[in-house]
Amino acid sequence: MRIFLLAGEPSGDRLGAALMMKLKQLLPEIKFEGVGGHAMASEGLISQFPMEELSLMGLTEILPKYFRLRRRIHETVSAIISMNADLLVTIDSPDFSLRVAKRLKSQSNIPIIHYVAPTIWAWRPKRAKKMVKVIDHVLALFPFEPPYLEAAGMQCDYVGHPIISEPVPNADDAAKFRTRNNLGDAPIILVLPGSRSKEVSRLLKPFGDALQIFLKDHPQFRVVIPTVSAVEDFIKSRCANWPGSPIILATGDDSIQLTSDNKRGAFAAANIALAASGTVSLELAASKTPMVIGYKFSWITWQIIKRMARINTATLVNILSDSRSIPECFGSECSGEKISRKLNEIWSNPNAQIDIMDLAIARLKADCETPSLRAAQVIVAYLGERE
Repeated sequence: MRIFLLAGEPSGDRLGAALMMKLKQLLPEIKFEGVGGHAMASEGLISQFPMEELSLMGLTEILPKYFRLRRRIHETVSAIISMNADLLVTIDSPDFSLRVAKRLKSQSNIPIIHYVAPTIWAWRPKRAKKMVKVIDHVLALFPFEPPYLEAAGMQCDYVGHPIISEPVPNADDAAKFRTRNNLGDAPIILVLPGSRSKEVSRLLKPFGDALQIFLKDHPQFRVVIPTVSAVEDFIKSRCANWPGSPIILATGDDSIQLTSDNKRGAFAAANIALAASGTVSLELAASKTPMVIGYKFSWITWQIIKRMARINTATLVNILSDSRSIPECFGSECSGEKISRKLNEIWSNPNAQIDIMDLAIARLKADCETPSLRAAQVIVAYLGERE
């Protein structure tokens, strides 16, 4: 059995690695090729090219690199066909993944499963019409997604979000983290500006401005910034003079190592968090860390999103809990002054979000096995039906 896996960013890399592990348990003779990062490499994948080339978001990020991305599309399709793959599994990164899928379908009958349903329920609903022509099956992370995909004519299985199978941060994790980093009893604000270089470059300025304002009134706070290798150096250079004596959890020799235990400890120890929009809101909810969510696109991308949006929140905790309790600062609202005001509000009442976070996580856990195992089982069953 030969499977080509395509991931384009760190979250997809983690999903891909977990999926590879479970597929190897179910199909010991399986062979993998593809594109991925460090996590997938630890499971034996040799990436066709650096995954970081695909970690793009928004029109103004994609357009300048269009020709290089097009070349990578051709290379990826050629590699899939040369491998004589039994299946292509594309993991998130829909802009790149769907272009690869379209080209592959025009040249072969290799089936394609897309892991992580695109947010057609939030914006760009017409993407479903494009997907149905090239995607054979979808693996969804959220329980409300299958009806949207099935209505568009696609087969879809809800396999669950990986957050539900990860260890829940606890008081012991928090205590060890504080001791390890000499934090004592100081309150901690966790700052999570994302993993893509462009989003980080856009968010560090308003996030830093917000901290300058917030920490003037709360100088006792310490700042902790978990990051990834792709943006580690940039964050170090931009955050060195931030208030709160920032502790950067990263992968380099000069940083405190970002291990699973250290990251879990940071989330458990944090009193509040300021984070980019995305899956991280679920990680914060699992650790019961009150949060403010911020995001900033280019002006052009933001105007398009505002006109195409189908919902009035983008935070997954809000969506899953049918609430708007997690404050958001998007677009023009993503400024130091407005973010700091929201941080003050949640610090004045840090327990206000607890019930909503618990509800969101509970709804993810309902009727779901270990997500990576469930995803692997669906893939094995799908391939079995085609034999």
